[in-house]
Amino acid sequence: MSNLLPELVSYLEGLPEPHILFDRQYRIVAANAAYRRQFSPQASVVGRTCYEVSHRFDRPCDQAGESCPLSRSRSSGQRERVLHLHHTPQGEAYVNIELVPLRDASGEQAWYIEKMEPLRVARGQPAAQGLIGRTPGFRQMLELVARVGPSQASVLLLGESGTGKELLAQAVHEASPRVASPLVVVDCASLPETLFESEVFGHERGAFTGANASRPGLVEAASGGTLFLDEVGDIPLLMQVKLLRLLESGTYRRVGSTELRRSDVRVISATHRDLRAMVAEGRFREDLYYRLSTFPIHLPALRERAADIPLLAVALLARVAPQRRLVLAPEALALLQVQPFPGNVRELRNVLERAALLADGTTIEPVHVAQALGTGPPSPSTAATRGTTAPGVAASGPSLRQAERNALLAQLAVHRGSRAELARALGISERSLYRKLRALQVPPG
Repeated sequence: MSNLLPELVSYLEGLPEPHILFDRQYRIVAANAAYRRQFSPQASVVGRTCYEVSHRFDRPCDQAGESCPLSRSRSSGQRERVLHLHHTPQGEAYVNIELVPLRDASGEQAWYIEKMEPLRVARGQPAAQGLIGRTPGFRQMLELVARVGPSQASVLLLGESGTGKELLAQAVHEASPRVASPLVVVDCASLPETLFESEVFGHERGAFTGANASRPGLVEAASGGTLFLDEVGDIPLLMQVKLLRLLESGTYRRVGSTELRRSDVRVISATHRDLRAMVAEGRFREDLYYRLSTFPIHLPALRERAADIPLLAVALLARVAPQRRLVLAPEALALLQVQPFPGNVRELRNVLERAALLADGTTIEPVHVAQALGTGPPSPSTAATRGTTAPGVAASGPSLRQAERNALLAQLAVHRGSRAELARALGISERSLYRKLRALQVPPG
């Protein structure tokens, strides 16, 4: 095998994707040009171990709590794929790894080739856009994206509102061979039944009153790319039949036309509803459900990955107040981490935006978070959001009410204007302010 190394290294050098070659002791023997450009433009990695270069570990991945493709390959005797969080010149990023073992003349694994493909829309650190997280549930979700992305399988994204289903649909699209073609979003919840068919499939001139010209639909716009059906549970039953035909045959008709058209689309759908229950109730077609759910992916709720809140908070603050460079006081962050957030990441963003508006300096204090929580819309109290806080911390009324009381008292202590001005500063009506003062037994005068 050693006699073939120069030829193998030369072959790897010409590949467009980042590749490294290493031995049984995890030592990197070669790194091709694509790898050097993307992961190590300043220094050579040859002679160093793969786990030290990629993770800053002092031991192999499987001994440091990570999944090790080399260890798995030794056990299985075949190629292995894993999703790892790698150090890069731009910070930590998720990388899809495919490892292939090479055998020597005796049939033993002697060398390993590792191909790396960054998952472009997900990061393990605060970023200007995309998915952010490091918790096990988040990483398991991304592993499924890396698996299904390159295929043509229909994907069903399941999760509560505000968990980032459209971002995940974008991640699946960008991990697919269709990335150069469009990702077209159909907001099923916002389309009335009378307009759904013409918006999705298009219409011919004169097909109905007001149809003064022929118009292609969203299916046609997505041809060659991905059609994302957001809130698919809201599709009317009659339209479900037409969508099923598209999925089964790749054909459809515009409204007002008998011509059968073809469209090459990959379908990703998403819902916060229980589609199985809807099927049992006759409100969703069973055959369509099975067509859409070839590969389901569950998006964890924010309360299921509260350890990601510090990363998300930094990124979201940079998005809602990009010029201010705001930071969260540790106590303010702790208060955020014990909230149930039934609205998930979307609700967290709203709370942080309100807190940013309430803070005059560069630090968001607990009082600002408490005010932001207290002045927002009431959150629904559901079984799903109870009992999810950190051990030893009360999640509901008393602690939050005390925090709100303290926030109001702090504002009253420094405020020198009228109650109307204080209400404006808090972002609420004067009537709401007086109601809060009475409920918290704070003198209104």
